[in-house]
Amino acid sequence: MSRRLPIGLTAATLVALCILIGLGVWQVQRMAWKQDLLARIAALEGAPPTPAAEALAAIARGEDREFHRVRAVCPGLSKAPWLELYGLHEGRAGVRLISACRLEVGPYGSVLVDRGFVPDMISARPPRDPQDQTPVVIDAVIRTPETPNAFAAANTEQRWFRRDVAAMAKALGAERPAPVFLMAETSTNPEWAGLTPSPVPVGISNRHLEYALTWFGLAGALIAVYAAVLWRRWKMR
Repeated sequence: MSRRLPIGLTAATLVALCILIGLGVWQVQRMAWKQDLLARIAALEGAPPTPAAEALAAIARGEDREFHRVRAVCPGLSKAPWLELYGLHEGRAGVRLISACRLEVGPYGSVLVDRGFVPDMISARPPRDPQDQTPVVIDAVIRTPETPNAFAAANTEQRWFRRDVAAMAKALGAERPAPVFLMAETSTNPEWAGLTPSPVPVGISNRHLEYALTWFGLAGALIAVYAAVLWRRWKMR
């Protein structure tokens, strides 16, 4: 009797196998990206801050300054208007306060500053006085906002859920904003303990090797099942 391969089963197995192997390869690529990211963060954590104007000028030229530490002078930042961005910090829900830092020199007129995290249990907020122009010196880490996915909640005037530089800058009246955020390392309001600067996520996991082995393992199991089905069909004949 003929021992031709079953077309339908073979086609379905090949499609599933390509998907599983593709997912495994993607996880290997993600692992390499995550390792490079963690190495960059580790190297930059101990680096001295550079002037924000230099880093922003480099960004305007198309250079990558993600996770670089900078020092900026922001007029009136401690009493600047702020927006509330939903966030999580150390397992607690709350908001991150986003304000604009006016720039005197460089290719941009302003840059948005993430001043830190305030847990939901604290209802008070730092004072706001747009007329105050007292210079505030901050050390910060440059971060590029992530591209929002289709499941991201819509921003509102009371609560923001994604880092939209253009929309946030418009709401704050900031002109010509840089396309990045400054994540404050030092407090803009040392006298107010409710605000916690948290510039770089800690404990970033790298489980992509585990995920890759899972997908490759499933691909191997699929091959074994397919071979077992063929062996049984041919044995019965």
